Amino acid sequence: MRRVALFVPDDARETLKAVIADYAEGEIKSKKGTPPGATRVEPIEHIREARLRTFWRDDQDALPTDSQVQIWWALWCFSDRVDRVLLAADTLGMQVGGADTFLKFPETIVVPVFGRVSAIELLLFATGGIAELRRASDNPSVFTQDVKEDVPAFIDALAERITWPGGDTPAVCLLDTGVNRAHPLIEPALSIADLMSVDPAWGGDDHESGSGHGTGMAGLALHGDLVAPLADQAARVLGHRIESVKILPPNGFPPNDPHSYGPITHGAIARAEIQNPDRSRVFCMAVTNENRSGAEASAWSAAIDQAAAGAELNDPENPSPKRLIVLAAGNVPDSANAADIAEADAFPAQDPSQAWNALTIGGYTQKTEIADAGYLDWSPSAAAGEASPYSRTSKLWHASKSPFKPDLVLEAGNRAISPSGVEAIAGLDSISLLTTSRQVDTNPLTAFWATSAATAQAARMAVQIGAAYPDYWPETVRALMVHSARWTPPMLAAIDACAGKKDKTDCVRRFGYGVPDLGRAVASAIDDLALIAQNTIQPFRKDGSVRFNEAHVYELPWPRNILEELDNTRVRLKVTLSYFVEPNPSFASAIDPARYQSFGLRFDLKRSRETAANFHKRNNAEMAGDGTKAINFTDDGWLFGPKSISAGSLHMDIWEGAAVELASRNMLYVRPISGWWRERDALRRFDSTARYALVVSIETPDAEIDLYTSIEALIPTLVQIDAVP
Repeated sequence: MRRVALFVPDDARETLKAVIADYAEGEIKSKKGTPPGATRVEPIEHIREARLRTFWRDDQDALPTDSQVQIWWALWCFSDRVDRVLLAADTLGMQVGGADTFLKFPETIVVPVFGRVSAIELLLFATGGIAELRRASDNPSVFTQDVKEDVPAFIDALAERITWPGGDTPAVCLLDTGVNRAHPLIEPALSIADLMSVDPAWGGDDHESGSGHGTGMAGLALHGDLVAPLADQAARVLGHRIESVKILPPNGFPPNDPHSYGPITHGAIARAEIQNPDRSRVFCMAVTNENRSGAEASAWSAAIDQAAAGAELNDPENPSPKRLIVLAAGNVPDSANAADIAEADAFPAQDPSQAWNALTIGGYTQKTEIADAGYLDWSPSAAAGEASPYSRTSKLWHASKSPFKPDLVLEAGNRAISPSGVEAIAGLDSISLLTTSRQVDTNPLTAFWATSAATAQAARMAVQIGAAYPDYWPETVRALMVHSARWTPPMLAAIDACAGKKDKTDCVRRFGYGVPDLGRAVASAIDDLALIAQNTIQPFRKDGSVRFNEAHVYELPWPRNILEELDNTRVRLKVTLSYFVEPNPSFASAIDPARYQSFGLRFDLKRSRETAANFHKRNNAEMAGDGTKAINFTDDGWLFGPKSISAGSLHMDIWEGAAVELASRNMLYVRPISGWWRERDALRRFDSTARYALVVSIETPDAEIDLYTSIEALIPTLVQIDAVP
């Protein structure tokens, strides 16, 4: 007997009923006396309502019977309905693997989803977009262990499906141990001339023993986790290249002086820009100082801030370009004793991750299915969606004097814990990522993990955004990545469990502003509208003494009528502000962050019952021409609040409240705060200008609410800016 699962959409059920009714009661017109529709109806032995088990294609005994059990599922979705499935999964609070983990076939897309049996049943019958269900099983061990002999064929097949980038495309510039260019998945995207070193005597090849750190970084920066690209049949287009500047000496050469990493980093950046002066690039460095916490600015972190701000030459008349630099937060060290590494907060993020202008990356993980032989009874250290056990935090940094780090988290893999809970092991293939190895002939693929893996993926996403929007500044790309980020359900649960705003900011110091999403960063969905502004500001001027010069006021183009109709429907406003400061490290800057920054910026949103005049007056005392003081309104609803911002050059907060209240909160102030450009008059930088990027978005819970159409015609008002003296 053959069993077929037939999906009948809601709008087609009447048609099916009509076919069956016609068969049973319709007029017989054929000479053979067969009823109408017999060839379609008679093969059906009986019809019954489908169950979840009907769609299950793995071993029937492997399907969980407890409706509350959570596992990773492989949802084989119809290509034209995958968006419906993803939206429903998000509504149900389920965790979905990143887009890079989707397997793409001609008629189906396989999506990994972590959730309960009961939630999968809802997803299955509510969307009509799932063809079949299996247990998610694709992981690096498939290629490193199960089909190891066939790996060269998989690599060649993938290389043939890739449209490789031209020489004028943007690049991720790796500052690492070098790269083995001979790998088939790297060579077409890395020219010989782009294989560089701060010391030409070192050569450009990856010198690290084993699989090679720089080569592993290159594979992830180009392709992301290689499991899905190798396993599916999709054609892929690469819109970016790789550059490599070796900053670590190979064996046989003296080690770098730890105090020289600032000049080494500057030299590496300069070498890449001299080699290709017209190329757009994102710099990526996962090297950290294992012997120093990043709690305070160091010479190395300040050098990175200088390079990002284009201020390393100290020539305001001829500044260097601004640069996006992606750094790793550093790794919790390995230990076979699980108790030694159980508390990530005990391991503060490492120098130079504290650089204000850099995008610092930590790790989270969705890899919880252990499939390595000999470890099947071991458990993952972190649950799906939690911070990776490899990732350091800034919880122990002085809260009022240090920036929030990491800024973002990406997949970094998981550790395994023995059944007794005593032992820990790092780097199991099945709970790591898959990337390229320097051992091209003998072992071309390798498992890769920790914050290095997360940092390479973040750099890849940044360069993809830059390639999609070549006019966006580095400050803007950084803002978009943070603005696109979302916290996973376990992260949200941790934030929601916090009693106060101080505790909530502690969570940010563990897993940043969440997991970024390329799709959200490059496109604005109907129910998640982002408005983006890039602007230049002169924070100070000299008028006898050095004073504040200008602020910018944005009239936000809210569709007031729609928001008022939504009444008390909860809406979410998200604001991200990104700029680069020119650093001035000193002993005093460790005491007062304002001594470190050249200037700072803050944003403020008009209150719902506040007049425009009071809003201006409250943010700018010089506008109080009548001598009256501004009225201070309470401003509830912010997740973190203005008091949480004390250091750093990247600020994000979320306001949540009634739609009708947001309708009148339609003005946003961007104003400067003090810095050494103002306080150090003798340096004569008080008339300097600076850039910033601002991203503002509204989210509604209902995808049917079309804000985009209403706002599109009003968007020009976003860039109509008032300079306030």
